[in-house]
Amino acid sequence: MTDFDDWLRATFAETQGFTLLIVLVGTQGGRVDLLRSAHLHVIGDDIAWPDMAAHLDGSGVAWDAVALFRAGREGLVADSIAKERLDQLMRALNGDRTLIRDGEFFNRDGLRLRLDDAEPQVPILN
Repeated sequence: MTDFDDWLRATFAETQGFTLLIVLVGTQGGRVDLLRSAHLHVIGDDIAWPDMAAHLDGSGVAWDAVALFRAGREGLVADSIAKERLDQLMRALNGDRTLIRDGEFFNRDGLRLRLDDAEPQVPILN
């Protein structure tokens, strides 16, 4: 069991189905890069992390983490609404990566991550 598995089961139990906005993230060199995005309708809680990770690997990009957001509190939403909300989310994330904190953030092992503020770099003067 992973943190993802626990989150998926709890969220499905609460909603009985929901639409998920998925953002693949690269975290190399202390950066948070948005790599790919998609939406997925979750109609059961039987997908385990290894299957989800394999699905994400099908994106064709080397990802380090994934940020997951519910498309809405209403549960399942139509594809057209999910696409619109995903576009809005990506525009917002392009302006402010800290919005990842509003979703669920997992590493390649399905373990929960936390996005911390970066320490400001202070130049050293000689």
